[in-house]
Amino acid sequence: MADDATVAALRADTLTGKIGDKAAPAIPREPVWVREARRFMGLKEISGPKCEPTIVDWAKRFGGWIAKFYVDDDIPWCGLFVGHVVAVTLPREKLPANVLGALQWAKFGRELNAPAPGAILVFKRAGGGHVGFYIGETSTHYIVLGGNQNNSVSITRIEKKRLVAGGIRWPTTGEQPGLSRVLASSAPITTDEA
Repeated sequence: MADDATVAALRADTLTGKIGDKAAPAIPREPVWVREARRFMGLKEISGPKCEPTIVDWAKRFGGWIAKFYVDDDIPWCGLFVGHVVAVTLPREKLPANVLGALQWAKFGRELNAPAPGAILVFKRAGGGHVGFYIGETSTHYIVLGGNQNNSVSITRIEKKRLVAGGIRWPTTGEQPGLSRVLASSAPITTDEA
């Protein structure tokens, strides 16, 4: 039972028997747009003639040509996902004219020299690009939270060599970037996010 006595016993220093007064380690902070992105983890597109209404609704929210063009979740939606998340959490942020174009995100915000949690990473792939949020990295891969990764919002590993020049971006109206990094991950590796 997690009563006061149990909590005190768990916090006791095993060598001295004294109850520690140290605060619990802080949970690493993530930018607001990453916390919003995590809310959609597991959301999947629907194969076939039906569409996932949440994904199509993101396009409707943008309106204009995006709403007219984006009528099917079989259309690549990684840029739409990033655009939606940034738009709802940073309403004053200037978005790329074509949020659907993953490679267009390489012009977004300001460039960073090194990734920080929440940075927007832009990758090349056969037939186009991919965009998602930096969560961490290994020696060879970035760990990316993004949309349209295995047809869902998920976390995956993407080879660092696929990052485009200038492809580490940060919102101009967002908080200052942090420095913590994950150095290992069991997330699956992806080679084509379409």
